Amino acid sequence: MEIILLQDVPNLGNKNDVVTVRNGYARNYLIPRGMAVTATESAKKVIAENIKQQAHKEAKIKAEAEQLAKKLEGVKLTIGAKTSSTGKIFGSVNNIQIAEALAEKGFEIDRKSISLSEDQVKEVGTYKAEIKLHREVKVSIEFEVVSE
Repeated sequence: MEIILLQDVPNLGNKNDVVTVRNGYARNYLIPRGMAVTATESAKKVIAENIKQQAHKEAKIKAEAEQLAKKLEGVKLTIGAKTSSTGKIFGSVNNIQIAEALAEKGFEIDRKSISLSEDQVKEVGTYKAEIKLHREVKVSIEFEVVSE
């Protein structure tokens, strides 16, 4: 029986895939749980239209992410931290502080999309952080940690 998956199913396929499965598996498991619908001609046309619209939205989101990446390329951040006399930071600099510094410059970036090049920033110096704006668009920014 041919079905169209409405969501990702492990070991079977991804959302909007047309797959062939046994009749009982489709009728008793996939369709009642809302994971699939039968692959009629009208359902195939609807899915094709949905895929086309989704691709258009995805392209628009990616273009916006690329524009933001171009604006972020030249940005250099300075983050102040309390330090000891040897230059060691009390605590560490993390992605939350980088997100706050970006917000001060006018860039609203989610802290979860920021990853530091090093595990922990515990000394004064210059470091790099990578920002994932889209699954295909990443930008690297430089930030400097200075003593307050």
